[in-house]
Amino acid sequence: MLWSLMKWGLGLAVLAVALLTFTGEKTFRVEIDIPAPPEAVWAVLSDASGYKDWHPVFVNVEGRFEQGGTVKTTVREPGKDDVVITSDVVKVEPGKEINQFGGLRGFITFDHHWLLEPVGGGTRVIQNEVDRGFYVWFWASDWVEPAYAQANEALRKRVLETFEN
Repeated sequence: MLWSLMKWGLGLAVLAVALLTFTGEKTFRVEIDIPAPPEAVWAVLSDASGYKDWHPVFVNVEGRFEQGGTVKTTVREPGKDDVVITSDVVKVEPGKEINQFGGLRGFITFDHHWLLEPVGGGTRVIQNEVDRGFYVWFWASDWVEPAYAQANEALRKRVLETFEN
Protein backbone atom coordinates (compact mmCIF):
# COMPACT_ATOMS: atom_id res chain seq x y z
CA MET A 1 0.00 0.00 0.00
CA LEU A 2 2.75 2.47 0.96
CA TRP A 3 4.73 1.62 -2.19
CA SER A 4 1.64 2.24 -4.32
CA LEU A 5 1.09 5.65 -2.72
CA MET A 6 4.76 6.53 -3.24
CA LYS A 7 4.54 5.59 -6.94
CA TRP A 8 1.42 7.75 -7.35
CA GLY A 9 3.12 10.63 -5.56
CA LEU A 10 6.24 10.31 -7.69
CA GLY A 11 4.11 10.12 -10.83
CA LEU A 12 2.22 13.27 -9.87
CA ALA A 13 5.48 15.07 -9.07
CA VAL A 14 6.91 14.14 -12.50
CA LEU A 15 3.69 15.28 -14.18
CA ALA A 16 3.78 18.60 -12.28
CA VAL A 17 7.39 19.21 -13.30
CA ALA A 18 6.55 18.36 -16.93
CA LEU A 19 3.58 20.74 -16.92
CA LEU A 20 5.66 23.54 -15.44
CA THR A 21 8.44 22.90 -17.92
CA PHE A 22 6.23 22.82 -20.99
CA THR A 23 3.80 25.57 -20.12
CA GLY A 24 5.30 28.95 -20.85
CA GLU A 25 4.38 32.56 -20.37
CA LYS A 26 5.57 35.73 -22.09
CA THR A 27 4.52 39.28 -21.32
CA PHE A 28 4.70 42.18 -23.75
CA ARG A 29 4.21 45.78 -22.62
CA VAL A 30 4.61 49.03 -24.51
CA GLU A 31 3.31 52.48 -23.75
CA ILE A 32 3.14 55.92 -25.25
CA ASP A 33 1.87 59.33 -24.17
CA ILE A 34 -0.41 61.04 -26.67
CA PRO A 35 -1.12 64.78 -26.30
CA ALA A 36 -4.88 64.36 -26.66
CA PRO A 37 -7.69 63.61 -24.21
CA PRO A 38 -8.72 59.98 -23.54
CA GLU A 39 -11.95 60.54 -25.48
CA ALA A 40 -9.99 61.35 -28.65
CA VAL A 41 -7.78 58.27 -28.24
CA TRP A 42 -10.82 56.13 -27.44
CA ALA A 43 -12.61 57.28 -30.60
CA VAL A 44 -9.80 55.86 -32.74
CA LEU A 45 -9.03 52.81 -30.61
CA SER A 46 -12.62 51.59 -30.28
CA ASP A 47 -13.37 51.91 -34.02
CA ALA A 48 -12.58 48.35 -35.11
CA SER A 49 -13.38 48.99 -38.76
CA GLY A 50 -10.84 51.84 -38.85
CA TYR A 51 -7.82 49.73 -37.86
CA LYS A 52 -7.07 48.92 -41.49
CA ASP A 53 -6.39 52.64 -42.03
CA TRP A 54 -3.69 53.01 -39.39
CA HIS A 55 -2.65 49.86 -37.49
CA PRO A 56 0.50 48.15 -38.89
CA VAL A 57 -0.03 44.83 -37.03
CA PHE A 58 -3.82 44.43 -36.68
CA VAL A 59 -4.37 45.23 -40.35
CA ASN A 60 -8.06 44.39 -40.31
CA VAL A 61 -10.55 43.99 -37.48
CA GLU A 62 -14.06 42.67 -38.05
CA GLY A 63 -16.65 43.00 -35.33
CA ARG A 64 -17.17 45.50 -32.57
CA PHE A 65 -15.45 46.05 -29.28
CA GLU A 66 -18.43 45.22 -27.09
CA GLN A 67 -18.13 43.25 -23.88
CA GLY A 68 -19.13 39.64 -24.58
CA GLY A 69 -18.60 40.09 -28.30
CA THR A 70 -16.16 38.49 -30.69
CA VAL A 71 -13.76 40.08 -33.14
CA LYS A 72 -11.72 38.62 -35.98
CA THR A 73 -8.33 40.27 -36.36
CA THR A 74 -5.95 39.89 -39.26
CA VAL A 75 -2.44 39.98 -37.79
CA ARG A 76 0.59 40.88 -39.87
CA GLU A 77 3.85 39.38 -38.61
CA PRO A 78 6.95 40.56 -40.49
CA GLY A 79 8.04 38.15 -43.20
CA LYS A 80 5.04 35.83 -42.82
CA ASP A 81 1.58 35.45 -44.28
CA ASP A 82 -1.20 37.30 -42.49
CA VAL A 83 -3.07 35.23 -39.90
CA VAL A 84 -6.70 35.69 -38.84
CA ILE A 85 -7.33 35.17 -35.15
CA THR A 86 -10.60 35.28 -33.26
CA SER A 87 -10.83 36.77 -29.81
CA ASP A 88 -13.49 37.28 -27.19
CA VAL A 89 -13.98 40.81 -25.96
CA VAL A 90 -13.70 40.24 -22.23
CA LYS A 91 -13.99 43.81 -21.00
CA VAL A 92 -14.79 47.21 -22.42
CA GLU A 93 -14.64 50.27 -20.22
CA PRO A 94 -15.17 53.29 -22.50
CA GLY A 95 -12.30 55.72 -22.36
CA LYS A 96 -10.23 53.32 -20.25
CA GLU A 97 -9.82 49.73 -21.44
CA ILE A 98 -10.37 47.09 -24.10
CA ASN A 99 -9.46 43.52 -23.12
CA GLN A 100 -9.44 40.66 -25.61
CA PHE A 101 -8.70 36.99 -24.99
CA GLY A 102 -8.16 34.22 -27.51
CA GLY A 103 -6.12 31.26 -28.62
CA LEU A 104 -6.11 27.57 -27.78
CA ARG A 105 -5.86 26.83 -24.06
CA GLY A 106 -2.76 24.81 -23.20
CA PHE A 107 -1.25 25.40 -26.64
CA ILE A 108 -1.15 29.22 -26.76
CA THR A 109 -3.49 31.92 -25.51
CA PHE A 110 -3.26 35.68 -25.47
CA ASP A 111 -4.75 38.18 -23.06
CA HIS A 112 -4.39 41.59 -24.74
CA HIS A 113 -5.23 44.90 -23.02
CA TRP A 114 -5.40 48.42 -24.36
CA LEU A 115 -5.29 50.68 -21.29
CA LEU A 116 -5.83 54.44 -21.32
CA GLU A 117 -4.74 56.65 -18.42
CA PRO A 118 -5.14 60.42 -18.28
CA VAL A 119 -1.79 62.18 -17.79
CA GLY A 120 -0.85 65.83 -17.76
CA GLY A 121 -1.70 67.18 -21.19
CA GLY A 122 -2.95 63.93 -22.67
CA THR A 123 -3.36 60.19 -22.42
CA ARG A 124 -0.97 57.36 -21.63
CA VAL A 125 -1.74 54.36 -23.84
CA ILE A 126 -0.50 50.99 -22.64
CA GLN A 127 -0.64 47.77 -24.59
CA ASN A 128 -0.12 44.82 -22.29
CA GLU A 129 -0.35 41.23 -23.46
CA VAL A 130 0.33 37.97 -21.69
CA ASP A 131 0.72 34.87 -23.85
CA ARG A 132 0.59 31.47 -22.20
CA GLY A 133 0.89 27.85 -23.22
CA PHE A 134 3.20 25.17 -24.49
CA TYR A 135 3.84 26.87 -27.84
CA VAL A 136 5.25 29.98 -26.15
CA TRP A 137 8.53 28.07 -25.69
CA PHE A 138 8.88 27.61 -29.46
CA TRP A 139 7.36 30.79 -30.87
CA ALA A 140 9.84 33.41 -32.08
CA SER A 141 8.05 36.37 -30.50
CA ASP A 142 10.88 38.90 -30.57
CA TRP A 143 8.93 40.93 -33.14
CA VAL A 144 5.90 41.54 -30.88
CA GLU A 145 7.05 44.41 -28.63
CA PRO A 146 8.66 46.38 -31.47
CA ALA A 147 5.53 45.87 -33.58
CA TYR A 148 3.28 46.99 -30.71
CA ALA A 149 5.51 50.05 -30.19
CA GLN A 150 5.10 50.80 -33.90
CA ALA A 151 1.34 50.40 -33.49
CA ASN A 152 1.35 52.85 -30.58
CA GLU A 153 3.19 55.39 -32.76
CA ALA A 154 0.65 54.84 -35.53
CA LEU A 155 -2.18 55.33 -33.01
CA ARG A 156 -0.56 58.55 -31.83
CA LYS A 157 -0.32 59.83 -35.39
CA ARG A 158 -3.91 58.85 -36.19
CA VAL A 159 -5.29 60.44 -33.02
CA LEU A 160 -3.42 63.68 -33.63
CA GLU A 161 -4.62 63.81 -37.27
CA THR A 162 -8.24 63.38 -36.23
CA PHE A 163 -8.08 65.38 -32.98
CA GLU A 164 -6.46 68.45 -34.52
CA ASN A 165 -8.88 68.54 -37.48
